[in-house]
Amino acid sequence: MKSIKSIQNLQNKKVLVRVDFNVPIGKDGVVGEEEDWRIKATLPTIEYLLKRGAKIILISHLGRPGQYKASSTLPTGRQVKYQACSLRPVANRLGELLNCKIKFINDCIGDKVKNEIEKMQAGEIILLENLRFHKEEEENNEEFAKELASLADIYINDGFSVSHRAHASVSNITKFLPSYAGLLLEKELEILFEAVNNPKRPATVIIGGAKAETKVPVIEHLMDKFDYILVGGVVANVILKAKGIDTGKSLSGGIDLTEVQKIDLNSKKLYIPVDVVVCNDKKKIISLSAIGKIGDNKILDIATETANLYSKIISDSKTIIWNGPVGMFEKESFAFGTKEIARAITESKCYSIIGGGDTIVAVDKFGYLDKIDYVCTGGGAMLEFLSGNELPGIKALG
Repeated sequence: MKSIKSIQNLQNKKVLVRVDFNVPIGKDGVVGEEEDWRIKATLPTIEYLLKRGAKIILISHLGRPGQYKASSTLPTGRQVKYQACSLRPVANRLGELLNCKIKFINDCIGDKVKNEIEKMQAGEIILLENLRFHKEEEENNEEFAKELASLADIYINDGFSVSHRAHASVSNITKFLPSYAGLLLEKELEILFEAVNNPKRPATVIIGGAKAETKVPVIEHLMDKFDYILVGGVVANVILKAKGIDTGKSLSGGIDLTEVQKIDLNSKKLYIPVDVVVCNDKKKIISLSAIGKIGDNKILDIATETANLYSKIISDSKTIIWNGPVGMFEKESFAFGTKEIARAITESKCYSIIGGGDTIVAVDKFGYLDKIDYVCTGGGAMLEFLSGNELPGIKALG
């Protein structure tokens, strides 16, 4: 994988940079300061290119818009959907952060885009419209990738968080341009590689949240690499179920239990909840229950004894990787466990890495985000990496 730093001459070069500007847009059509951390994360790469006189063309996706091409002639309903997924507010926020004008073009391919790029001067920045307005992006369509590549001289992947996707702007595009890793992509890979392969010990991974099918492989892969594996959320539910422990009406994510049973469920490294917070179907009756005594209720958080056990392990750890809250933290009644995990991490002397949208939102909500050592921009990509899988976007860079 070649680094952006290995490019000898960037002066007047048209550089196509794949970033992840998939950030929340407020109802007022503005990207707020509390939501722009993904934009800020890629500023070092943009500033690196600016200082070397490149012509910078930024490409990204935002949300899941389906096929809504950038057009003002869309029917009213689709126009609203288009506007909600447009990157125009991101261009405004990026301009504020860089204190310069960002030109926004309401498509990512076509003659209009090419004509505007041909007019660019060294040190100028253009942000193109949402790639996913074209279905060919997610199809990894080679012709679409070729058309994107025709806009530039060099391609930079600076989106670790999309590098687990075999999409046209991440994977196929590298066939048509000299391709390099951006500073953010390099940094994320370096931090995760070191944390997984050479962690300071004791090393602990905390896995929670939903989507058990993407998280069980992480546990399986890291079992021999880490000293402690703490689980919560739906991930804990499926492990409890695989061990033959009753979980009542708790969510189990639909994962095949034979996949869960590939894990060494009796490993002394694997820690599962010993007590939980449960409620009935209407979430009106809330109580603490020992594991195995759930009845007709649902598990929605870890309880005091489990939180104390996990906190003790965390306090003794030197490396922590955390992906996925351990309860339904959005509701105060079920936020205790996730808040206690966040508190324990920030009070310990460990090197901490967190990833995943819900985890980041939770830690930020509880006021601990600025005390985390590294916040990974990509939850899905992080999980793929932690599972030992090769990421298409990284493989494509050679």
